[in-house]
Amino acid sequence: MTDIWFARWKSGPARASAAGGDPVVVSVTEFTPRRLWTALGVCVRGTVLRRIWPDLEGAVGVWLWLELGRLHPRAGAVSVWRGEADLRRFVGRRDHVQIMRAYRDRGAMRSTTWLADRFDPPAVRKAARDWISGT
Repeated sequence: MTDIWFARWKSGPARASAAGGDPVVVSVTEFTPRRLWTALGVCVRGTVLRRIWPDLEGAVGVWLWLELGRLHPRAGAVSVWRGEADLRRFVGRRDHVQIMRAYRDRGAMRSTTWLADRFDPPAVRKAARDWISGT
């Protein structure tokens, strides 16, 4: 197994409500490109999108992740939201849709979403890592 690298946590404006013990929605995405250079483009676009996180309504925060050491490196995000409507609003944003359309035919995408009773960062990250690793 290779190592999964997580970028620093980037907080969103709903971080305070999650810190109060409210339930949160967790979304984990994974993109596996068919070509190595595609991974670089996805990472750059993801990093640019990450910059807007402090302004996204309902965003608790995000970790970008990357797994190197494979023929086809994988990359994605673990995002945490105040609710499902906030996640859906982000997924429908024009900039997010443009990225998805640009890369949808360049690799394989998978995702999962779950509701957590409260935001426990180590538990969320462990659950995300287990899902990414397939364990």
